[in-house]
Amino acid sequence: MNNIFKNAVQISKIICRAKLSPGDIAVDCTMGNGNDTEFLCSLVGEKGKVYAFDIQEEAVITTRKRLQELNLLARTEIVLDGHQNIDKYIKGKVGLVIFNLGYLPKGNHAITTKKETTIEAVQKSMGLLEPNGIILIVVYSGHENGKLEKEALINFTTTINQKEYNVAEICFPNQINSPPELICIEKV
Repeated sequence: MNNIFKNAVQISKIICRAKLSPGDIAVDCTMGNGNDTEFLCSLVGEKGKVYAFDIQEEAVITTRKRLQELNLLARTEIVLDGHQNIDKYIKGKVGLVIFNLGYLPKGNHAITTKKETTIEAVQKSMGLLEPNGIILIVVYSGHENGKLEKEALINFTTTINQKEYNVAEICFPNQINSPPELICIEKV
């Protein structure tokens, strides 16, 4: 048996597997190199749909190429825009929204997600969730913008109405080097 509490990314994948079924709609709000987009595509199947957002053209090109090679492009809508504009592209309800905050791995570390646009995107994502839908936010606080983002997210999530959403924060206090944390917002 494998450990469940290895890290925030692994836990987010366990939750994705539990929540998504073939035919569902999911959103990757920070596509990066396409890892989460590919994973979500595998879970929603041929009849499902994955929307993937990023502000960097490099991320879009890398992800599009990856999905094309894996024959997954038909079930994906790749969007070159900030996740705070999610409501301009998605009109129906979604089962799952995932954020993997911070900067593009192997990319320009000066370009990071920002607390203002992330909070706006999370608020809009909450309005898009179907009942029992979930938002997963992997937070990296090992850099300055990440610290600010984490603080803003914690402050925001403590104000969410518990009759409408369950909120959980999973952290790893005994791990070194500011390990990522996971914030979950589940619609009741």
